[in-house]
Amino acid sequence: MIKFDQVISNFGFKENIANQCIYHKFKGSRLIFFGLYVDDILLLSNGIDILLETKSFFLKNFEIKDLGDTSFMIGIEIQRGRTCGILGLSQKAYIDKVLDGCDMKNCSRGDKLSLF
Repeated sequence: MIKFDQVISNFGFKENIANQCIYHKFKGSRLIFFGLYVDDILLLSNGIDILLETKSFFLKNFEIKDLGDTSFMIGIEIQRGRTCGILGLSQKAYIDKVLDGCDMKNCSRGDKLSLF
């Protein structure tokens, strides 16, 4: 982990103070964040140029595979509307799992959930 941190720091990334698994980099008006989760990296950016530059950097410096656009990570579904500049996050699958575990998969909005 020390080598990883040194390499990405040399590339201009800074570690998030509140969460050591999140890094950020600013380049003019462009910004990029990445989060680490076990052996996955999720990149988020407001510019394709900095995103491609960062992907290229990771591919050159580490043994990784680019799996393309993420649609699901840590229980969160990611929905994109690129033409409108919209990013949506949904935890529907998690909610369905909780309801199913409580035998309330077919409940209506008025039904009450009791976990105790």
